[in-house]
This record gives sequence, C-alpha cells and structure tokens, in this order.
Amino acid sequence: MPHTTRFFPAFGPLLFGRAPRSTVALLHAQAAHDDALSQLQTACGALIPPKHLADAAHGPNSRQRVFSLSVTFWAFLAQVLAPDCACRTSVRKVQAWWAARGRPEFSPDTSAYCQARARLPLATLAAVHDDLADHLQRTVTTAQRWRGRTVKIVDGTNVSMPDTAANQQTYPQQASQQPGCGFPMLKLVGLFCLASGALLQIARGPLHVHESQLFRQLWAFLEHGDVVLSDRGFCSFAAIGSLLGRGVDCVMRVHQTRLTDFRRGKRLGPKDRLVVWQKPAQRTRGCSVGEWAALPDSLTLRLLEIRVTVPGFRTRRVVLVTTLLDPVANPAGALGQLYFRRWTVELHFREIKILLGLDVLRCRTPAMIHKELCLHLIAYNLVRALMQEAAQRHHLPLERLSFKGSLDTMREWADVLHAARGKPRKQAALRRAMLTLIARDQLPERPGRTEPRAKKRRPKNYHLLTKPRHQMRVPPHRSRPRKSS
Repeated sequence: MPHTTRFFPAFGPLLFGRAPRSTVALLHAQAAHDDALSQLQTACGALIPPKHLADAAHGPNSRQRVFSLSVTFWAFLAQVLAPDCACRTSVRKVQAWWAARGRPEFSPDTSAYCQARARLPLATLAAVHDDLADHLQRTVTTAQRWRGRTVKIVDGTNVSMPDTAANQQTYPQQASQQPGCGFPMLKLVGLFCLASGALLQIARGPLHVHESQLFRQLWAFLEHGDVVLSDRGFCSFAAIGSLLGRGVDCVMRVHQTRLTDFRRGKRLGPKDRLVVWQKPAQRTRGCSVGEWAALPDSLTLRLLEIRVTVPGFRTRRVVLVTTLLDPVANPAGALGQLYFRRWTVELHFREIKILLGLDVLRCRTPAMIHKELCLHLIAYNLVRALMQEAAQRHHLPLERLSFKGSLDTMREWADVLHAARGKPRKQAALRRAMLTLIARDQLPERPGRTEPRAKKRRPKNYHLLTKPRHQMRVPPHRSRPRKSS
C-alpha cells in the first residue's frame, strides 16, 4: 500500500521516501537533465527542434526504453556521418554511455538497436529534414541571391542497395543484367538551393521511371518567383508551361531532340532570339489529361547560344532556353554565367554519395532504405548549416568552403564540445573556434581546371559475376582466362 499524505502530498517523499524507479527511468531522467546524450547532439542539437525527438504519448515510441527515439536518432545519424560505422559500433557507443553512469550492462546484440531503427517514424525524419531545410533557406542573405531571386537547381542520380528480394521487388535492377548478378537501383531527383547548397526536397522512384516524371513531384515545393536551373533532360514544353503557370521561371539547356534555328524569331542580340514553341500534338508521358488541357497552345521563349572556351580544348556550343525574356534586366552573359553554376549540383551529389556514403545504401528493406535516405539528407544539411554559419560569420563566399573539411571538423570537435557540457561560456567559445577553423579551410582557386574522370589504381584481377553466385564456377587461378585466337 503506498504511503501518501492526503492534504499535503509534497510531504510524502520526505516522510516515507521516494517511490522506487526503474533503471531505464533513472537513465532517461539523467539524460533529460544532461542533454549531451551524444557528442553529435552537443555540436548540432541546436539546429534540430527537440519536439521532433520527444517520446510519444502513446504508441511504439511511448515506452521507456534504452533505445529511445532520441537515442536511436542520434546513433543512426552518427552512422550516416561515418559510412564505415556498423550497427555494432553504434550499440557499443550506447553501452559506453550506459556504463559511464554506473548502470548494469545490457545485451551487446544489435537486434534491439535494429528494431529501434525500424520504429523511427519516417514522418518524424521528414519533419526534421524540412525544418533544417527551412532554416537554411531563411538564413540566405540578399547578397547571395541571383539578382534578388531564389535559384533552385534540379538534377538526378542513381544509388544502389543490398540485393534482397524485398529491395528487388520495389527497386528492380537493370533489365540488361541477369537475375542475381546486379543490385537494386534507386533513382533520385533532388532540388537544391543555389545560394546555400541545401538539399530542399527529393523525389525517388525505380530505375525505369524517367527523371522528368520524378521532377513533377517537386513542383509543389517551388514558390512563386523562383528560378529553376536544370540540364536538358528536364526541358520540355509541358514542364516549362506548367512551371510558368505557377509563376516559376526557367533556365534550361535545350533538349538534344529539339531543332534550333537562330534565323527565326525576333532578334535580341547575337545568337539571342525570341521564339514561339507550339504545343505538341501528342500528350507528354506523365502529364494527365487535365494538366495537358490547361497548358497554353504556344509559349514565347528566349533562345540563346553560349560558347564554352577552355584553353587546349575545342569550343563547345550550348543552347539555352529561358522564360526570362527581358534582355536588359537579364543579359545573355548573366544567363550564361548562371547556367555554368549549374555544375555545383554535381558537386553536391558527389559530397552526399561519396563522402556520406549514399552511393551504396545498406538497409535490407525498402522501408528502412527510405529512412536511411532521409538520414543522409539530414546529415548533409547539418554540415551545410555549419558551413553557412561560418561563411556568414567570417564574411566569406560559401562556395569557397570545403565540405569534407567541414565534415571532419564537426566530427572531431564534437568530442571537445561534449567535454565542455555544463560550461556554457566555454562551450560557446569552442563553437566559435570550430566555426573559425571551418572558415579557414578554403578550397584553392583553380579556374579552368579539368581532369579526366578516370581511375589510376587498378582493381584486383577477379572474375566478373556473370551468373548467380551459387551457379558461378571460377577456375582455381585468379587471373582471367585469355581469349583463344
């Protein structure tokens, strides 16, 4: 029978002692008092609202567990920021945090942690990503915008994942590969902010879906007055007409199948014309009947040619089409320089795929693949937020800062910031020093630098898998068999 005082309940713990609490409850109470649950949370926790990681009132994430919603999120995020980190390593980190507070050991098996990752709501991860992207958009200064307007770049890429039956069913491999010899492939189309480099939204689909169809899913995230910058794979009458109806302008490279003739139209300058594109007779794939009927019968667009001259290489001819028709407000030279900045999206995808390990995902089910993908987007935007803060604090152009250097600085300084918990002045001074180091790690200026995308180090001389592994028969020697004459 519990001992209580009816009229003075506050005297109950003083007279009869506190009620016993479970070990997990004590651990969570201590974690609530000391918010430095992990080093990464100390370094980047201010950028993620704590309301998203609070325990739910009811449901799977309402129970008090060792791997709570907050613990699982930060452990999973640490895995993404360190591509070589396995689930066992994350469990060891939580065990070390548990043992440092004098608590009894728990099972070192990774099953509980994997089940906790499966309980992470995808909607919660998406909300964290949206808040982080909004933060990056709000902190963009007027000087960073292109002629006072927000420019968003769109581009696509492919990633692979483990060869499991569930992944193959949702994201099948290339049709040209034999069963059991390839990997499931996921096609991504990302929407980036040119000024901040933030990945705002992403659309995913199987390999056979064209990038232009996935791009349609991102139209809802474009705002009135934005400028879309893209390559020729996204250039079509339907895309330009639909975006123009939303108040969004475009600067795109003309698709290779469309013929361009600079002898027609109204002349605005050398290789700069106003032309009229007629609505195609056949409806574009992926465009509904209602959307196709809402498109105008013709579009007045601006066609211009820019030339890329690099010493030692042939002069390239690039034809652009844009809805920015005023040659005075938007000169041809400014539009050409803007399109050259489209290459930054290739660098952003390289940072996510190579440095953060998105190129090869590791989860074995589509549901976990989606969560792992969302964690990669959060990790990338976290690093981008620190880079933007360092650039604005030290009045530097953001594109000069090194993403790899910022990632390494954040990972190494997280331990130092964690050690200074409970000392806000010292922690603030350490954070300023961290941002100073990020600002000093600048990329060298290398104008006109070109290098071939080729590997110097040769791969090991193994046979290629041309049949399922259980059917493959390899000679005992490692060298590849020579072709007979």
